[in-house]
Amino acid sequence: MKQINLLFDTIFSKYSRRKFEKFILVLAALGFVTHLVIILLNSRGYINFDYDGNLLSNPISALYTPFSFILVYEAFLLIYFLPSSFTVSVVKGYEIISLILIRKIFKDVPLVDLSNDFFSNSHNIQFIYDLVGFLLVFFLIYLFKTTAGKPKKPKIDKKLQKFIGQKKAISILLVPVLLGLASISFYDWMNSLFQDTANNLDVNFLFFVDFFTILILVDVLLLLISFRYTERYSQLIRNTGFIISTIMLRLSFAASGLASVLFLVGGILFGVIILAIFKRMEKVNYLG
Repeated sequence: MKQINLLFDTIFSKYSRRKFEKFILVLAALGFVTHLVIILLNSRGYINFDYDGNLLSNPISALYTPFSFILVYEAFLLIYFLPSSFTVSVVKGYEIISLILIRKIFKDVPLVDLSNDFFSNSHNIQFIYDLVGFLLVFFLIYLFKTTAGKPKKPKIDKKLQKFIGQKKAISILLVPVLLGLASISFYDWMNSLFQDTANNLDVNFLFFVDFFTILILVDVLLLLISFRYTERYSQLIRNTGFIISTIMLRLSFAASGLASVLFLVGGILFGVIILAIFKRMEKVNYLG
């Protein structure tokens, strides 16, 4: 247990997090400038790079690249918060989803057509769906945080220490998994460019489909482990509800159009309702 705590504190120390944050910010800035240069050269005809035209036709689309790097850092933070609280890690997942939706909006801006009837264009309709969906997701995250309130410091006994240690061990194992997924996703993207299959690859959900699948499996594992340390019905149901919420977010990646937005909003709304019911149940005084 001491070795696990030491390794966790080393990997996720303030110094390590700041270094990784600076590294990501540098990559984000370089990626943004590089993307802008490619758009400029492509539009002037100096290069002929035919890859997902809406990413290379408008300077606003260049914001897609820095957001991709920021999302990787947010995934790293989610792993860091995993041992602290189920609720904190869940809301971090919601924040990642909101950033994915923002990134998609930046990517799809060039597809908006203002020359004809606005509502006759399917891309315009999807743009509205995404904007409204983002507002709802942002508001639901606010409701979730206000409902959760400030986390209370639990009394740390031997059982809780062991449970926290096991969660830290899982977080440590997830770090190479995160880096491996990021590397594989980057390789698949680069390989698709040279194999002329880039247009068949949905870059919006590249990496995060697998990441959320792993996150669901980790949540289930933590739920099973938690059965050893708590018999509180309300807490077990709350954690199970959060897993269902994450599954709904994962399903949104496989859906398209309005269905995708509905799964996103519905998944977070489900989490908010579960948390609100849990808070009410915690205040009930049982007799006998």
